[in-house]
Amino acid sequence: MDIAGVSLIVIFLVVVALAFDFLNGLHDAANSIATIVSTRVLSPRAAVAWAAFFNFIAFLFFGLHVANTVGKGIVSPDIISDAVIFGALGGAITWNVITWLVGIPSSSSHALIGGLLGAGIAKAGFDGIVVQGVLKTLAGIVVSPSLGFGLALLLVFIVSWAFVKSSPAFADSVFRKMQFVSAAMFSLGHGGNDAQKTMGIIAVLLYSHGYLGGEFHVPFWVVITCQAALGLGTLFGGWRIVHTMGSKITRLSPQQGFCAETGGAITIFLATHIGVPISTTHTITGAIVGVGAARRMSAVRWGVASRIVWAWIITLPMSGLVAALFYWAARFADRTF
Repeated sequence: MDIAGVSLIVIFLVVVALAFDFLNGLHDAANSIATIVSTRVLSPRAAVAWAAFFNFIAFLFFGLHVANTVGKGIVSPDIISDAVIFGALGGAITWNVITWLVGIPSSSSHALIGGLLGAGIAKAGFDGIVVQGVLKTLAGIVVSPSLGFGLALLLVFIVSWAFVKSSPAFADSVFRKMQFVSAAMFSLGHGGNDAQKTMGIIAVLLYSHGYLGGEFHVPFWVVITCQAALGLGTLFGGWRIVHTMGSKITRLSPQQGFCAETGGAITIFLATHIGVPISTTHTITGAIVGVGAARRMSAVRWGVASRIVWAWIITLPMSGLVAALFYWAARFADRTF
């Protein structure tokens, strides 16, 4: 295949990757704004604008550890081809659209990881899998919601003790203001962790074509375009999932919203620092369940929560299966992939 053909394919796949990033922002907007909308601190339009801004500027605060994990720590860069990238993105986008349409807050992150694994295994079998990176990601599936739950629960106890002598009206006024800070923190974490997954996909695509000078790295133009696509997607919101996250799991007060967002943000900051591509959806869901359980166990609608957990469990295998089908379709359509 000539250089012009390769360039067109690379451009096409970069556009598809940015489309996934946009859908990630659209699908995961609820993660950043559900609590601040459900507590009526901000209107939905103002909330998505607030979240989108902090999604976009997240690259100023975090390194690129997650991008490196996704780019070379899930499947070996040596097996990456155009068909593998197309399969991974096709599987992730398809699963995101399905879950978005039915209002299930599944993980865009794990849809992408599952897609990458499915397409990679379809090409090279299990030999192309980077076991250490996959295990780190699987650990994040369990640890992130658990840590979000624990931190949010702890924060509820701390702020309840700190404001025990305050009037409910005063506490409500304080935490309505504090939710601006906690929502900004969570949006920074979301932008820092989630946009980097698409950065890793685009970077490994460029690396496979020899456009990075033989050494894997993430060019700045990739960083800025991925952050912009994620922020733009957040601006469009995902209202079905906002409703599920903000009110169906448990009812939230501004104080509880602050604790959930802050606990979730701390969890994401830690994961991003060590390069673990966690799910912001899992994290904030665990935190919301934590603040609900702090009030009383019956305050959590466990039936809704259990359906969300089942969605998490099937995301990796389903997106992987769809990605394998996309990979085989690409191979069939163009033997030069």
